This record gives sequence, C-alpha cells and structure tokens, in this order.
Amino acid sequence: MQRTITFIGNGAMALSLAERLKSHYSIEVVGRNRDKLDIFENNLHVPVAKAALEGFDITGKTVILCVKPANISLMKQLLTGRAATLYSVLAGTTLESLQRHIAADAYVRAMPNLAASVGKSMTTLTGDRSCSQEAHRLFSAIGTTLWLESEKELDIATALAGSGPAYLALVAEALCDGAVAQGLKRDDAMRLMRGLFEGFGSLIQEQHPALLKDRVMSPGGTTAAGYAMLEKAAVRQGFITAVAHAYQKAQALK
Repeated sequence: MQRTITFIGNGAMALSLAERLKSHYSIEVVGRNRDKLDIFENNLHVPVAKAALEGFDITGKTVILCVKPANISLMKQLLTGRAATLYSVLAGTTLESLQRHIAADAYVRAMPNLAASVGKSMTTLTGDRSCSQEAHRLFSAIGTTLWLESEKELDIATALAGSGPAYLALVAEALCDGAVAQGLKRDDAMRLMRGLFEGFGSLIQEQHPALLKDRVMSPGGTTAAGYAMLEKAAVRQGFITAVAHAYQKAQALK
C-alpha cells in the first residue's frame, strides 16, 4: 500500500509536487472550494482523496502546506489533530509561526522556485534534521535540493534561488530587446536567447562564472566592449542590491 501525502492547498506549487509524487505516493488534497479540488484531480489525471479544509484532522499525516502565507493564521481554526511531519512552502513564514498555528511532531520549511513546474526547481530546506532525508526525497521530485542550517540562510537563499527566475527573466528580455534594437527580428532574438540560456545552464554546472566570462572575453573584442558597458551601468551592483532587498523583504514578512 502506497504512503499518503496530504496537500493543504491546491495551487500551482501543490500541483507541481503532486504531479511528480503521484507515481510513488497516494495523493490527498485539502481545500475550501470543491470545484477547485475537482480541477486539481482532473489536472493530476489520477484519483485523489479530496477533503474540506474546515475541521480536517491531520493526525499522523505527512502534510505539505501550500496555502498563501497570509492564510497561516486560519489554519489553527480550521485544522485539528497533530501531523507527523509538516512541510511548508510558505515564503516568510517561520518555523516558530508554523508551530504556533499547526500542531506537528516535526517541521520543515521548503522554498522551491518557479522551475518546479518543469521539474527543475532549486529547492532549499531547513528545519528538523531528523526529517532531512525524507525532505530531500520529496522535494527532489521537482528538481535539486539543498539543506541549510538556519532560517536566515533559507531567507538569503530565497532572495537568490526563489526570486532568481524573475531576475533572469529581466536579463533574457533585455538581451532580446537589445538585439531587436540593433535590427534583429524578435522571433530570432527569442530563439537565440533560449538557446543561450539552455547552453549556459549546462556550462554553469561545471565551471565558475568568472572562468566562463574569461573564456568568452577576448582582448579588445565584442564581449569586452559590451561587458565594459554593463559595469559602467552598475549592473553587477544592481543584482547584488536586488538580492539584499529581497532578503530584507523576507525578513520583514515574519
């Protein structure tokens, strides 16, 4: 008999996780809207156990909490019992806050990113060390995982890997706009950008970014000219500041 994973919340992240766990676990989804629960099941293409959130008993269950962070205070009113393990993907919601609102024997915070939808998330984890192996097993279903030793480190990681897709999307869009401004067709620029990101994604797994830069930048060449302008525009400092501000925002959400 397959073990059951209970999702509280039926949004995109819950669906991405359930889609990749359904082959190895039975899926249970809990929410407030029956129609949305039915849509979740239809999108998953396998039967799931569906239950109303109000009065739901989590006793002994492995729970993945996927509600909006603002709804954490409602959980104390709507859930009963004590979970075996509570995994939370709520940004800015501390372990202490989870403990105050939901009873469980163990707690783990997880921070996936947008690439979970294609099985390529970079997910950071922290919490009860006794759950680290299971946490890696569950969240590696949507990509790569990294266990961190503190919530501070998780918040910094959120500013990098969690928010990172938005920063890289800005880079991708700007590069395309630059090529179009010089006369390249938009469709061709988009195709080139996608090929660039695909190849770079593989290269960065093997080499330090500084070494990659040096390999491309020949003396007095085109890359050197463009790179000099990026430094003049303080692009490097802009990204460093972006991570700092995102981290500060994560701290302020607590």
